[in-house]
Amino acid sequence: MPDRVILVVDDDENLLRALSIRLKAAGYTVYAAMDGMQAVMMTHKREPDLIILDIRMPGGSGLTVLDKLRGSMKTRGIPVIMVTAFDDEETKEKVRELGAFRYFRKPFDTDELLKAVEEAFAG
Repeated sequence: MPDRVILVVDDDENLLRALSIRLKAAGYTVYAAMDGMQAVMMTHKREPDLIILDIRMPGGSGLTVLDKLRGSMKTRGIPVIMVTAFDDEETKEKVRELGAFRYFRKPFDTDELLKAVEEAFAG
């Protein structure tokens, strides 16, 4: 497997650390951001192959970040997996409209998330 770069964006430090450890153990290079502004800046700087993005964060929600990424020629094709505590239809619809690859509700099964990461890279 070629070295794939994943940006994990979440304001929960424990989740960020645990997910980063799991992804690194699976062979991925992982960068982390804790807010929306940092996520957009790191995406342009690091050019990740995939982004795992929380919705509710300081410095711009994940939906705002996803909208910005989809609006840029440089970042519009990066697959994004959304993770959130929200489970309402309005949020799910917005995530679909913005073209997220997958949507996981917290707490999520890490093995299922890793499967989705593999699917994103396979397809």
